[in-house]
Amino acid sequence: QVQLVESGGGLVQAGASLKLSCATSGRTFSRYAMGWFRQAPGKEREFVAAIHWSGAMTYYANSVKGRFTISRDNARNTVYLHMNTLKPEDTAVYYCAAKQGTIATGTQQSYDYWGQGTQVTVSS
Repeated sequence: QVQLVESGGGLVQAGASLKLSCATSGRTFSRYAMGWFRQAPGKEREFVAAIHWSGAMTYYANSVKGRFTISRDNARNTVYLHMNTLKPEDTAVYYCAAKQGTIATGTQQSYDYWGQGTQVTVSS
């Protein structure tokens, strides 16, 4: 069982930056690929970014490519989402997720564990 706890959300103005963190429990964090997803009001949850177990490979949604960076620290059992040049359309609840196996994907159904989410609100 893996427990995920997100933090770092908040209210910022357009153009600002935020760093989200996702702390995980358990001793096998390095065996999991990790992903970030988000759900805006009235919309379905969507893929944001994902990272392989080693951090060697990362994937991004087109809407955040060049602005967001996913990273992980396996020694700290933590995955991060660095968000720059935030836009109002980035407003959403952000979830981190863990996928058994080392290969990351953008498919929600392939993830086994989810956090409770952290709210990010970007004002114009």
